[in-house]
Amino acid sequence: MITMNGVEWTISIFLAYVAGSIPFGVLIGKCSGVNIREHGSKNIGASNVARVLGKRLGALCFTLDLLKGAIPVGVVGLLAGTMGVKLDQIDTIDMLLWMAVALAALLGHMYSPWLRFGGGKGVATTFGGMVAMWPLLTVPVLLTFLAWVVTVSLWKMISLASLVAAALFPIMTFVWIILLSEHGSLSNAWPILAITCGVAIIVFWKHRSNIQRIINKQEPRIGTPKQTPSS
Repeated sequence: MITMNGVEWTISIFLAYVAGSIPFGVLIGKCSGVNIREHGSKNIGASNVARVLGKRLGALCFTLDLLKGAIPVGVVGLLAGTMGVKLDQIDTIDMLLWMAVALAALLGHMYSPWLRFGGGKGVATTFGGMVAMWPLLTVPVLLTFLAWVVTVSLWKMISLASLVAAALFPIMTFVWIILLSEHGSLSNAWPILAITCGVAIIVFWKHRSNIQRIINKQEPRIGTPKQTPSS
C-alpha cells in the first residue's frame, strides 16, 4: 500500500484547511455586488446565498463548498492509498490523518482567516469531505443527506434538517461499518466513529442559535422570508 510520511500528511492537512477557508459565499456575493454577510441571515453558506441572490447562485455556492471538502480528501486518499480500501486494511494512524484532512477543510470553512476566523456552518463542506471517503463514509453520508431532504420537505427548516442529519451521521456510520466488516469487528473503527461524533458536535455547536429559535418556534421556514432569518 502507498504510504505518506509525516511531512506530507502535515502539508496535506494544512492545504485542506486553506482550501476549506475559501469563502465562496462571500466571493459570489461580491461578484453580484452584495456583501452576503450584511444580508439575510448574514451567513456565508449556500442557504443564505440562495435566500439573498437566488437558487442558481445558492446551488453554485453549495457545489463549491462541497468540492472544497471533497477534493482535498479525495486527492489525499488517492496519494495515501486509503481510498477504496477496506477498513481492516488501513493503518489506524493513516485513518486518523485522512480524517484530519476532512476535519481541516471543515474548520477552514467555519473559521476562515480571510474572514477574521469567522465562517459558515460547514454542512456542504462536511458532506463533500465525507462522501470522498469511499467506501467507508460515502453511504452513511448519502443516507444522512436523504434524511436531510426528507426533513426539509416535511418541516421546511434547513437548520432542523442539518441538525437531524448531524445526529444521524454517527449512527449511520456505526451501522455501515458493521455491515462492511466481515466479522462485525469494530477494533479499527474507533477513529471514524470518533470523528463522525466530533463533526456532529461541531454542527450542533454552530447551530446553537438556531436550536434556541426552534425551541421558541421562531426559526424561519422555507417560503416565509418575512420571519427572522436563520443565522
